[in-house]
Amino acid sequence: MGEVTTDAMGGLARDARERRTSILYAGGASALAFGIFGPILYYMVQHWRAVDDYSHGFLVVPLSLYFAWERRGDLQRATIRPSWWGLLPLALGSLALMIGRLGVELTAMRVSFVLTLIGLQILLLGREVFRILAFPLIFLFFMVPLPQSFVNVVAFPLQLIAADFAVETLHLLHIPALREGNIIHLANTQLFVAEACAGLRSLMALGTLAVVFAYFFRKNPIERAIIVASAIPIAICVNAFRVALTGILSHRMGAAAAQGLIHQTEGFVTFGLAFGLLLVAAWLLSVFWPRRWRFPRSKVQR
Repeated sequence: MGEVTTDAMGGLARDARERRTSILYAGGASALAFGIFGPILYYMVQHWRAVDDYSHGFLVVPLSLYFAWERRGDLQRATIRPSWWGLLPLALGSLALMIGRLGVELTAMRVSFVLTLIGLQILLLGREVFRILAFPLIFLFFMVPLPQSFVNVVAFPLQLIAADFAVETLHLLHIPALREGNIIHLANTQLFVAEACAGLRSLMALGTLAVVFAYFFRKNPIERAIIVASAIPIAICVNAFRVALTGILSHRMGAAAAQGLIHQTEGFVTFGLAFGLLLVAAWLLSVFWPRRWRFPRSKVQR
């Protein structure tokens, strides 16, 4: 009996050593990845500082770390079983890095960092650990700025939508206005609907906020997806309202209303309105969402 107990204790000690070793390997490999991708990450942070559209990137990493820390109990109980499946995201990350280097495509290189982190966790800690850390790791993609080629394709149609809405609103208020491309001609000034006014800034920030809100306040994955998806039309509509408001103020106050402190204040107010509409959408969902489609709270895991 004593021998069995000793063998069992020896097995537990061996398992504990192997677990610590795997964790150390994963930590060391992750630190090495940070070192290798250091210049890429540095310039990505500089991008956050220089472009207001991506300033939310400073919040993504702390939030991701908090989401991982919140799962510490599950991580302690998880079985560490390294998996060769980790080679797949590692290969994708290496391919993205190579394409980014050859084509000077910053987004590909930045995405490759997140893919590399995911691959290392699967390779060295296993799929069970990855299932626990999947959301914190995937959330890191929100810190990667969109490729400028994509922004160029999407921004201009959004500029036209905002300009059309603004002109229609001005006409309803009997304010003379004429749209020519993304320029709105008023009686005493012109309003240029720039790329920054296309709504991508509020869309990315509100989308990130919607993901965080849905994570904390909704358990049903379908409800979470609906809340996150609702951020897209809300951001577009609120941005169009902001352009219309700028047109009204420009008509009454001149070109000064489209720049400086007044314009920045409009941005804060309209983003607050967008978040308020997101809360309303979540409330309406809780009111009208069929209860038979809801999962029992006790059975739903974050």
